[in-house]
Amino acid sequence: MSHTNTAAIVLAAGLGTRMRSNLPKVLHPIAGRAMILQLLASLSEIEPERIILILGPGMEAVNDAVLAAGYSVETVIQQDRLGTGHAVQQAEEVLSGYSGNVLVLFGDSPLITPDTLADMLDVRSGSDDPAVVVLGFRPFDPSAYGRLVVGDTGNLDRIVEAKDASEDELATEICNSGVMAIDGKILFDLTAKLSSDNAKGEFYLTDIVGLANEAGRSCTIVEGDEEELVGVNSRAELAVAETVLQDRLREAAMENGATLIDPSSVYFSFDTQIGQDVTIGPNVFFGPGVEICDGVEIRAFCHIEGTFVENNAIIGPFARLRPGADIGEEAHIGNFVEIKNATVAAGAKANHLSYIGDAKVGAKANIGAGTITCNYDGYVKSMTEIGAGAFIGSNTALVAPVKVGDGAITGAGSVITKNVEADALAVTRSEQKTVEGYAAKLRAKRAKK
Repeated sequence: MSHTNTAAIVLAAGLGTRMRSNLPKVLHPIAGRAMILQLLASLSEIEPERIILILGPGMEAVNDAVLAAGYSVETVIQQDRLGTGHAVQQAEEVLSGYSGNVLVLFGDSPLITPDTLADMLDVRSGSDDPAVVVLGFRPFDPSAYGRLVVGDTGNLDRIVEAKDASEDELATEICNSGVMAIDGKILFDLTAKLSSDNAKGEFYLTDIVGLANEAGRSCTIVEGDEEELVGVNSRAELAVAETVLQDRLREAAMENGATLIDPSSVYFSFDTQIGQDVTIGPNVFFGPGVEICDGVEIRAFCHIEGTFVENNAIIGPFARLRPGADIGEEAHIGNFVEIKNATVAAGAKANHLSYIGDAKVGAKANIGAGTITCNYDGYVKSMTEIGAGAFIGSNTALVAPVKVGDGAITGAGSVITKNVEADALAVTRSEQKTVEGYAAKLRAKRAKK
């Protein structure tokens, strides 16, 4: 899908006042990563040779996030926000003389797909040589959108804002998304002719369609789906974008061989990897950095992030796997068990009510209910090592750093502060004392009182 003779201008200078947030709008996350990074991930699949990011003053955090994610971009600051045409004009200082295709995209419209971008570029480079290719769509409610007016010959003649459209123009079903693929040889000639003589006093990029026609060049349309053109200007629209992306991720997981018992209640991150024959119960949440191998069963109400789970393990219900959890083949992590920065080897079991943090659990070890690895002393975190085949009795507290050897046993209710040798038994609870008949005497005394 390489389109190396392509540059992309990403408009991301918007203030996002309707988000009511101190965070720049394009840094609000969907599926676990910022909107701008979701867009750049799709854009990178067509392999443009240059990406120009248009930001406003004080938006260094956006540039930092993009660079930290490994994207190579050229950043230009739009000092005055005077419309989309003015924003594109700012790229002239770095794209002057560029003769390839130029995509214009919006940082707050993160769901456009690589296939759609490739289709636009294929038409732009086709034999008809259109100056401008506009991405259109057919929304369920077109009332607020500008209309793409096509002439008798099939040429895109102009873009008309809804408030300025005639009755006939409003009857046009196909609307303007704002996304364009433009001939770089004439792009800045066209933007230089834009006028701000309108009610808002802004330079509208949509006016380049009429200007290109006046210059004797054709313009045309490529159609996309409404859901990939969701724009995010508010928290409600952010939720809509999240829903669309989650539906894509759920569909991909099922197409790859996973069973989702209640798909709408399962939430993935952008990078979640799910193997074949995985079964995922209702209300499971995947944070970033999760890989689930084949045959795993994840039962209801689990929260998993930063975790690797090997084949045929069973997780949950109500389990929490935190970053650094590495769960071995056929291991069992049961209800109300939390694993953090710990390796649980093949066949090991922690079936109920335990916290295993900063630990190594050997193959086929058994962790009794209520077990805690006491990994933090208020200053440093230390490791606990549990050997293969070890049996940790219920309500054992393992005070790190400590090692329990292969095949060793700890008695229920013990506090283990010293290493336990292989095949040894360690018990630290107090000796039981029994006073015969005391319970009956106590009840009689209380009843009389």
